[in-house]
Amino acid sequence: MSLTKTERTLIVSMWAKISTQADTIGTETLERLFLSYPQTKTYFPHFDLHPGSAQLHAHGSKVVAAVGEAAKNIDNIGAALSKLSELHAYVLRVDPVNFKLLSHCLLVTLAARFPADFTAEAHAAWDKFLAVVSSVLTEKYR
Repeated sequence: MSLTKTERTLIVSMWAKISTQADTIGTETLERLFLSYPQTKTYFPHFDLHPGSAQLHAHGSKVVAAVGEAAKNIDNIGAALSKLSELHAYVLRVDPVNFKLLSHCLLVTLAARFPADFTAEAHAAWDKFLAVVSSVLTEKYR
């Protein structure tokens, strides 16, 4: 699946706004993930998963930073996320379905935080972009 020029432009321009709130967005996305899909907590037995915890904030920052790397390297997402893909497949052994769940929670967070920017076109572009990111993160599982 490839992104059109218009979709790439939407992702990159919206990323400029997201990046200024990346920590908060990452934390909120993870809080939403753990609340909506409690089974995902099993990958974080050593974390304090209470809303607003320092560990949740730190990991949320990492998650959104990875999405940012993908946005900055939108023409070569595979190379940008290769090491992260290996980590999740070989070391952490994260069930690939969790990337889709996380993507959904990020979409909801973006829609809530940027209602004016999150048009139907932006939603479709971000959904497609996050599907590409998820696909890249799971390609080492094959």
